Amino acid sequence: MTFSITARCARTGQLGVAVATGSTFIGWWTPYVQSGVGAIASQARVNPYVGLWGLRLLALGWDAKSALDRVLQADPERERRQAGMVDAQGRSAGFTGSLASDWKGHFLGDGFVAAGNTLVGPEVVENMAEVMARTADSELDLGERLLRAVEAGFSAGGDRRGHHTAALRVMADEAYPWADLRVDDHPDPVVELRRLANLAEERRATSNYYRFRASDLTPIPELTNPSVLDEQAFRGIELDQSR
Repeated sequence: MTFSITARCARTGQLGVAVATGSTFIGWWTPYVQSGVGAIASQARVNPYVGLWGLRLLALGWDAKSALDRVLQADPERERRQAGMVDAQGRSAGFTGSLASDWKGHFLGDGFVAAGNTLVGPEVVENMAEVMARTADSELDLGERLLRAVEAGFSAGGDRRGHHTAALRVMADEAYPWADLRVDDHPDPVVELRRLANLAEERRATSNYYRFRASDLTPIPELTNPSVLDEQAFRGIELDQSR
C-alpha cells in the first residue's frame, strides 16, 4: 500500500528513507534508519521487526542481503511483506512478497532500493529509480534526492487508492536525525512533505538551533562500547554469525 525509496549517499554517508502511501501514519512504522549502520523501509503488511531486527544485524556487521534474508526467514508472514534495505557501505537488498497487493515490485540500484505495492503500475518504481540514478553524482543532499524520487513516483500515479500520508527520515553523522518529517493525514501529502522539507532547510540555514547542534564528540564509553550490543537478537532466535 506504499511506495518508498531507501538509500545511502556515497558522497556524505547519509542514510535515509522517503515514503508515501494511501494509508495514514506511515512515518511511525515504515522508515528505520541508524547513522553509520543502514536504512530500511518495511511496508505492505508492515512488520516493524524487519526494520528493528534488520538494523541490529547491520550494526553487528551483516551486509544488507544477509540481514534482510535472515529477518524474513524468521517471519512466517513474509510473503505479505515488502522491504528495502541499504547498509553503511551502500549495498542494497529488496524483497517483494508474492501476497503483497498488485502492482508490486522493487528495483535495486547503486546505493538505493525503490519499492512499492498497490501501485498504478511499474512506472512508479521506475520513475523513482531513474531520479536516484540520475542524481547520484550531484551535489544534492540525500534528503532532496529522496524527496525528488517520491515526487516522481507520485507524478507517475503512485498508490492506486490515492494518497494520505508521507514521510522523510535522514540520518547524517549523529545518533539523532538530520531530517525527520511526517505528514500523517493530508489531502496532498507529497506536496505538504515538500513544503515541510523546504521550511526545514530554511531553518537549518538560518537558525542557531542547527548551528549549535549537539555533537557526539566525547561519547560515554558504557554506551558506545560494541560489547554492549546484544548478540542474541530476535528474542532468542539463534543467529548464524558465519554468514
